[in-house]
Amino acid sequence: MSKTIQFGIVGTGTIAEFHAKAIASLPGVALAGVYSRNPEKAAEFAKRHGTAAAGSLQELLSLPGLDALCITTPSGSHAEAAIPALEAGKHLLCEKPLDVTLEKVDAIIAAAAKSGANLAAVFQMRFGAGAVRLKQAIEEGRFGRLTLCSCYIKWWRSQEYYDQGAWRGTRELDGGGVLFNQGIHGIDLLQWLVGMPEEVQARVATLAHERIEVEDTAAAVLRFPNGALGVIEGATSAWPGFSTRIEITGDRGSAILENDRLVFWKFADERPEDATVVDAGEAKLGSGASDPKAISIEGHRRQIEDLANSIREGRRPAVRGEDARNAVRIILAIYEAAGKGAPVRL
Repeated sequence: MSKTIQFGIVGTGTIAEFHAKAIASLPGVALAGVYSRNPEKAAEFAKRHGTAAAGSLQELLSLPGLDALCITTPSGSHAEAAIPALEAGKHLLCEKPLDVTLEKVDAIIAAAAKSGANLAAVFQMRFGAGAVRLKQAIEEGRFGRLTLCSCYIKWWRSQEYYDQGAWRGTRELDGGGVLFNQGIHGIDLLQWLVGMPEEVQARVATLAHERIEVEDTAAAVLRFPNGALGVIEGATSAWPGFSTRIEITGDRGSAILENDRLVFWKFADERPEDATVVDAGEAKLGSGASDPKAISIEGHRRQIEDLANSIREGRRPAVRGEDARNAVRIILAIYEAAGKGAPVRL
C-alpha cells in the first residue's frame, strides 16, 4: 500500500504541465520520464520537471519500475500511444476524449481488457464536491421525475488559440470543435448525472473563427429514455466566456451547478441541510471559460491519486474507459444529426 507509483507522460503540450504538477504534488507518486515526438520539447519539459526525456515511446515504456502513463497528446493520436502502453501492461490515464472515433475508442478499451491494466479517462468535473452532491440527490430521487436536463458550455477562444497548434481545429486530430475539445467535460458530467439520452437533434456552425475545419458553435436537443428533455449548448464563440452550467429540473426539485458551485438548490421535500448547500461548493477545479490555462491542477491531482490508489488496491479507477466512451458517442451522434438535419437515435 505504500508503494511509490511511477508515472510517465506522453506529450509535452499545455495539459501535460498540469499532469506533471499534479504528480509532483502527490505523496507516493513520482514522474519517471516523458516522451514527445519533438526531442527538444521533451528535453525542456524533462529539465523543467526534474525527470528523464525518453527518445521513443518504447524507451519510456521500458523505464525500470514504470507503472502508468498519462497520455496528453492531441486527441486524434491517443490510440497510437495508449494501445502499445496497455499491451506493455502499463496502467493508463488518458486525456479526454479517449480518441475521436468509436473504432479507436473501442480498440483502446479492448487493449485494456486484454492486458488487465487499468484504463482511466480524464473527466475531472466528476470529482467536484458540487457534482458529487448533485449526483447523490439524483440517485436519492429528490428531483422526482426528471423533466429537463441540460448543459451549457459557452466559452471563448481567440483565433490565436487555434493558430498556436497545427492540430487544433482539425477533424483528424481535434476530432471536432467545441464539443470534442471543450464541451466534452460538461457533456460527460451531464450523462454521468442522469444517464445517456436516447435521441438527439442538432445544428452546428463555425461563426467566429477562420482557418478551422470544425464547429465553434453547437446546439442540440436531447430526449432521455424516461421522457425528459434537455439541451446542450457549446461554443468557443461566446466572448468573454461563461461558467459551465448544468441545470437539472424535475417535478419535485431543481438545481443549477456552475463550475462545481451549486447556485440553486430547491426541493419540495426540504431537508435541514439544504439551507447550507447554495454557494457551499468547493469550486476548486477552476474554469477554462476564456483561458485554457486558468484551470487548477486539483482535478488532475484527484484523478492521478485515484489511479495510483486503484493500482495499489487492485480495483478499477473511478472513471473507466467504458465510461469515457459515452461522451464520445453523444458527440458523434450530435455531428451525425447536424449533418443529416434529422434526429439520431443512440
